[in-house]
Amino acid sequence: MCLMTLLFLTQNVQAQPQEFVYDADVSDAFVVERLSRIDSAFSRAIDLGKLPHCVVFVAHRGRVVHHKAYGWRNMQDSVRCEKDDIFRIASQTKAICVVAFMTLVEEGKVTLDEPLKNYIPEFADPKVLVAYDKKTGKYTTRKAKRDITIRDIITHTSGISYDGAYSDICKQKNVCQHLTLDSLTLAENVARMASVPLVHDPGAAFSYGSGIEVLGRVCEVISGQEISTFISQRVLEPLGMSDTYFYLPDDKVDRLVNLYSYTKTEGLGLSSKTVLQMFPYAGAKTYFSTGSGMCSTIEDYAKFCQMVLNGGEFNNHRILGRKTLEMMQKNGVGTMRGEIGFGMAWDVFTPENAHNTIISEQSMRWGGMFGTDYVIDPKEELILLIYTNCMPNMSGFNYKTVLHNTVYQALR
Repeated sequence: MCLMTLLFLTQNVQAQPQEFVYDADVSDAFVVERLSRIDSAFSRAIDLGKLPHCVVFVAHRGRVVHHKAYGWRNMQDSVRCEKDDIFRIASQTKAICVVAFMTLVEEGKVTLDEPLKNYIPEFADPKVLVAYDKKTGKYTTRKAKRDITIRDIITHTSGISYDGAYSDICKQKNVCQHLTLDSLTLAENVARMASVPLVHDPGAAFSYGSGIEVLGRVCEVISGQEISTFISQRVLEPLGMSDTYFYLPDDKVDRLVNLYSYTKTEGLGLSSKTVLQMFPYAGAKTYFSTGSGMCSTIEDYAKFCQMVLNGGEFNNHRILGRKTLEMMQKNGVGTMRGEIGFGMAWDVFTPENAHNTIISEQSMRWGGMFGTDYVIDPKEELILLIYTNCMPNMSGFNYKTVLHNTVYQALR
């Protein structure tokens, strides 16, 4: 065999899939008859009333192993859930925003360790919370030991939180931490957020919070574009994610699944949280929440996951460079979260956490508060996603782990 032929074959073997292939033979990677356990597990969960609906998507090297919908888009009207139904993806929005931001890093327009104040002056003098009186709402602060950096924002080590006193003070200052039907812009909300004291010094701890809203605003300042336009041009359009939005167009609203809840006292029922139920299609539609505001289909988001798995490219469009994605997949928080690490948008399964899961080490995963979840496994060249919109979900059915177990047990 000549050298040129060998190189050609090697390149073809290593070529990354640029589209999903349905009805492919996956028997080289899976014991096919064992894959039926995925269907059995989720059909049973729906029959038992553990979930209102879900869609499952599994792909290996771009070959679709399983893609099926279960349950009801609208239980009250007996409307079945379909594979192309649209779900509220909440915090899965964060990774899309981070990837869009990293395109600016690659263009040399910003670096990760620059002070945040370079782009949002309101963060020029950060304060740290010292004491808070929940009864009176009064609090004391001190000067932070250092400035907040962009990297702190991305890794959730800035001191911006979702919980406790931070959340209480956000309410005092009329800061939107999640979603709203009111007229509000990202610029307005982030400026208000800058006045809320941090829960710890920048870089001192991991505190999951609304910092990616701040990152979205940084994108706007650097690009000069509204964040929805910026994300669409940098990520959604190149990847062919044509069903992913902050606010749904009128002709796609009927594909949005209802939001349900499962409580121990009332069981499974329609969620009464009006804002969370209606935000994708109602209200002022001016707040583009880069932390929790997008909706998508499972196949659309699978394109994003496959891009990450491919090292930055899908649909014959390169979004990020391979080395940028490698950096984003490294644990950037040390032991701040205990055994599990955090990269620049997702969990990183460290060797210390390997005993807890069937998922391969160095895999990435993240989800959203409404119930969506994904895993990207470079070792097995595998992505697996499950989408549901049920919050809170107190059914006791750990559907994420069930998906992991039923997929991985079928691998050869």
